[in-house]
Parts: sequence; C-alpha cells; structure tokens
Amino acid sequence: MSYPARTIRRVKYSVLRPLALASLIANAALIVTGAAVRLTGSGLGCPTWPKCTDDSYTTTSEMGVHGMIEFGNRLLTFVLVALAFATFFAALLNRPRRKSLIVLSVVVALGIPGQGIVGGITVLTNLNPWVVGIHFLLSIALIAGCYALWRRIDEGDAKPIPLVPAPIRHLAWITASVSLAVITVGVIVTGSGPHAGDQGAKRNGLDPATISQVHADLVFLLIGLSVALWFALRAINAPAHTIRAAGVLILVEFGQGIIGFVQYFTHLPVLLVAAHMLGAAITWTATLAVLWSLRTRPQQEAPNPTETLTPYESVTA
Repeated sequence: MSYPARTIRRVKYSVLRPLALASLIANAALIVTGAAVRLTGSGLGCPTWPKCTDDSYTTTSEMGVHGMIEFGNRLLTFVLVALAFATFFAALLNRPRRKSLIVLSVVVALGIPGQGIVGGITVLTNLNPWVVGIHFLLSIALIAGCYALWRRIDEGDAKPIPLVPAPIRHLAWITASVSLAVITVGVIVTGSGPHAGDQGAKRNGLDPATISQVHADLVFLLIGLSVALWFALRAINAPAHTIRAAGVLILVEFGQGIIGFVQYFTHLPVLLVAAHMLGAAITWTATLAVLWSLRTRPQQEAPNPTETLTPYESVTA
C-alpha cells in the first residue's frame, strides 16, 4: 500500500509568538525606563542593591519620587523575567518541539537576570559611566536575542537559503556592524555628558564635543552604507520585502539623526534624550530586520513515511 507524501504543517504558535513579541517590546521599554531613571537624576534613588535601602527591599516615602522611579525600573526586571520564562515554557510545550526556539528562549531568560546584576553593579559603583554603558549594551544584546526568537517562530529549521548575492550580504553585515558602532559610541557620548543619573556621579572624562563628532561621523557613514545597500538591492531586483526593510532602516536612521542633532544643539533636553535612546533600540531592531530579510529558512523536507511510522501506525494506516 502506498502512502501519500507527508507535508510538514506549520504549527500555529498562538501563545509563543505573542509572548516573544511582548518580550521584545518589554526589553525595549527597559531602555526607556532606564532613560527616565538617568534623566530625572534618580540613578541612586535606591542607594544600594539588591535592597532599595539597608533595611527595605522596596522604596519608602522618605525617598521621594527618585526612589519611586528607580524602584519602578527595578520592578520591570521581574516583568521581563516572567515573560522570558513564559516564553521558554511555551517553546518547550509546543509541538513539534524545536531546539532552536528552546535555545533562544533560554539565552534570553538567562540574560535578563544577568542584566539585573549589572544594573546592581551600576548602583554599587555609584553609577560608573562605563558600567552604565555596559548595562545599556546588554539591553541591545537582549533585543537581538528576543528579535531572533520572534522571527524564528515563523521559519523552518532547514538550512538558510540566501536571497541576495554574497557581496550584498557582506555590505549588509558591514552596515549592521556600523549600526552597532554608532550605538556604542552613542553610549560613550552619554557617559561624557551632563545626564549622569545623579549629581554626584562621575563622567568618563572624555571631551563631549570630540566624542559627539565621532558619533556624528559614524552616523553619516551608516546612512551612506544603508542608502548604498538599498540601491544595490533594487539593482539586482531583490525581493520586495528585502528592499522595503532597507528603506525602513533608512527612514529610521534619518529620524534618529534629526533627533540627535536637535538634542545636541538645544543642549540635551531630557525629552529629546529619552526619544534618542528609544530611537537607538528602534534603529537596532530595523537593522536586524534587514539582516533577516536577506535569507529564507524553509521547513525541512518531510521524511519517508515508511521510515517514520511506528508499528501501530503502519498497521492501522
């Protein structure tokens, strides 16, 4: 008796996908709440860690609004942990079980407590600007992990198939590297500026004008590379979604660049600085979207039914 060829039906991850997206959004939100802590001078609103005070894990009325802002930022970590572990269990319980999703969910779930520890070190070091910078960059890494998990849900587990030639893929990776460099130098710029998170916190000692110029130069390079990538994709008639992803990245970069220049020439008003920090997360996400659009990952080919049927299935088929 012959068996019809089995096709691998895509499982509807009705719970997993929204959880992964929520985790991605929440990690971006952590950057915004972290910005609120710094820009309101609340970095030492809870002057110690892991407790908020020597006698209490929570803020007290005597600590005022700064304590509330800092403690609120700490509470968001618990939301991130809850989302990460819920995502892990959703990946674990879904069928067919996929190792790639489980691994990514574990990486994110472990990264969030690590991020919390680094946040504690920033408090214990009185907001050392280099430690604060690492704290921010860990959020960027977590966003990358969450984005990878979210996108992998709708992909198969076969070997990735490139959609564009190797030189263009190389250009895209160079663009992504410069995007990360822009964010990193932006962190250093912040560490040299006035928004330390507390009046007594030290700065990194670099000249703000000089490091800001380096940051601006990298931004121009990033926009130039992104525009070149967009034209290259159009020249080879790349898939529409790939060209669109590159176009969105350019628009995001222009918006982020405008905010950056306005905030610099208006002497860093707190609302624009907060918008610029959120823009960094959005720019990084748009960069990841471009990289993801350059390849496809189909489902693995269905195995031979005679090799996968159990004796019970073989008899009853």
